[in-house]
Amino acid sequence: MDKRAPILQLQHIDKRFGAIQALADVEFEVYADEVVGLVGDNGAGKSTLVKIIAGVYRPDAGQYFFEGREIAPSNPRAVTDRGIETVYQDLALCDNLDVVANLFLGRERVRAAVPGLVKTIDEIDMEREALRVIDDLHVHIPSVRSRVATLSGGQRQSVAVARAVMWNSRVVLLDEPTAALGVEQTRLVKALIRRLRERGLGVVMISHNLADIFDVADRIIVLRLGRRAATFDTRTANPEQVVATITGAVFGAQHGADGSLHAAA
Repeated sequence: MDKRAPILQLQHIDKRFGAIQALADVEFEVYADEVVGLVGDNGAGKSTLVKIIAGVYRPDAGQYFFEGREIAPSNPRAVTDRGIETVYQDLALCDNLDVVANLFLGRERVRAAVPGLVKTIDEIDMEREALRVIDDLHVHIPSVRSRVATLSGGQRQSVAVARAVMWNSRVVLLDEPTAALGVEQTRLVKALIRRLRERGLGVVMISHNLADIFDVADRIIVLRLGRRAATFDTRTANPEQVVATITGAVFGAQHGADGSLHAAA
């Protein structure tokens, strides 16, 4: 069991939508230098939990801790300002803009064109910083001046991840980062996720692809029917155990001190 304090931790999270209990007493944590796979069937509560972490939803009950301090984020900007970024499945990229413009979208750098009177976007400085980030993450694209519409699916995903981590992020949530990608594009994205871990970030990967989860994650947290059903160490678990927990074939699961799963008698 990891003795460090989690960089991000949620405790006893409840969330209802009318008569529907989306989350009930959910615990969640991710550490620095760690990739956590968040899995579960459709309707298990994954999207609701991610949106609570991202500040889109506010929980009905529970506590939210970041870097050891309890916080109560009221909107997504309050979360991103603390260094928690979310890359949703649609990526939220502007196809008609180049890579530089997408990396700085909404955070453009400006310089004085006429001192004290007129400011203009500092394209040179933005391009220089974009090149540094892209090179640092080993992202392979034709040019930072390429329009996003011309990039492959894996390249687009890499640009979205680069945008998420270039603002001194500490935690990155990736929603289905390998969905609809080819074999080579998936390999590049998984290599990028490993580099995020090497840089000391906490990474949460939400995916239905267990092969990809096992390939890059350190731990797997399973949600089932709005509750945390199990936690697995990918070094000792196997996909069959995870699938059994997702589908409900394992009931009354308990966790040992090492975080491994034990079925109740």
